[in-house]
Amino acid sequence: MMKYNFDELIDRSNTGSVKWSKPDVLPMWVADMDFKTVPEVTEALISRASQGIFGYSEIPHAFYDAIQRWWMKRHTFHLEKDWIVATPGVMPALAAAVEALTTEGDKIIVQPPVYNHFFMTVKQSHCELLENNLLYDNGSYQIDFEDLERKAADPAVKLLLFSNPHNPAGRVWRREELQRLGEICIRHNVVVLSDEIHSDLVYEDFKHIPFASLGEVYTRNSITLSSPTKTFNLAGLQVAYFFTENESFRKTIKNVLTKWEMTTLNIFAIDSLIVAYEKGKDWLENLKEYLYGNYRYLKDFCNAHLPELKIIPLQSTYLVWLDCAALGIPSSTITDRLLKHERLWLQAGIKYGRAGDQFLRINIACPRQLLEEGLTRLEREYKRISKL
Repeated sequence: MMKYNFDELIDRSNTGSVKWSKPDVLPMWVADMDFKTVPEVTEALISRASQGIFGYSEIPHAFYDAIQRWWMKRHTFHLEKDWIVATPGVMPALAAAVEALTTEGDKIIVQPPVYNHFFMTVKQSHCELLENNLLYDNGSYQIDFEDLERKAADPAVKLLLFSNPHNPAGRVWRREELQRLGEICIRHNVVVLSDEIHSDLVYEDFKHIPFASLGEVYTRNSITLSSPTKTFNLAGLQVAYFFTENESFRKTIKNVLTKWEMTTLNIFAIDSLIVAYEKGKDWLENLKEYLYGNYRYLKDFCNAHLPELKIIPLQSTYLVWLDCAALGIPSSTITDRLLKHERLWLQAGIKYGRAGDQFLRINIACPRQLLEEGLTRLEREYKRISKL
């Protein structure tokens, strides 16, 4: 039984929301949910605000305890408290790791189509980007291990930026896939930076396997980045962390974050993580049920009204990856037309690398009524394009 009201329509205009920044536009692009967070989180933040004093804060033991308990309960993985380093976001931690573990001219592997900020981080690091494109076949993505082996064998390659679960394809990697990837990286001294921010949004019949849980040799050759922000819609509070058993990696990355003055969190961020991890389990289970209902609605709608579009099976996240190759035009052209003609804002697949140019990413983390409206607008533009 659904305990929480995810059908509630909430007006987010004129609130400074990045997602809702364009007037009269239905935004279904950025990974930001249109649902209220766990009620206990809101109550905790109101209670904290009512004190009226917002001085410097330190991160309490309860913060690290909550992370430890969450990973054990959700993923059956025990991590030591001293492995964890708090940061204001996953991307600052990723950027710090890249700076700490590479020098100018080194090479970094990414696996397109993949999270667009991976490309930005590599570019800003002055390292060379190598693309180990995922293999796409009939709606399914696989890792190209042979190509990965060839690229990882280059002594200049230092890092692999790994999306686990995968954004935007929604893939949950199997244990044997993770092990094979890890073995290649260990063999060639390539460190794995595993972005596991979507690890809690995995649907039935699938299980998230933390990369660090594969065994000590994998743990010591990897850094895991995560956060409750995607899970509980807390991105604006800027709270995240990374963990690694490798003390050298941890100290080196923490030194970079210290140089950048990025080692402290605000009091609302601290409270939100603790309360979400301690009291958010039931809310999360209801959320996943609602999100998967939205996914089924989207599938049924597209099968009935947009049969030429292929829907990549959703194993994780609330971001559906649509194969629009049948339309015969670039993804950026489709999104431009949708915005111009229908005031619908989707994400062009080209943002996730050239391998994504035949695709669109649509965020379904919204009340069903908004999803229905967004798909109706997509259908209208689909019909226009089909007549070209």
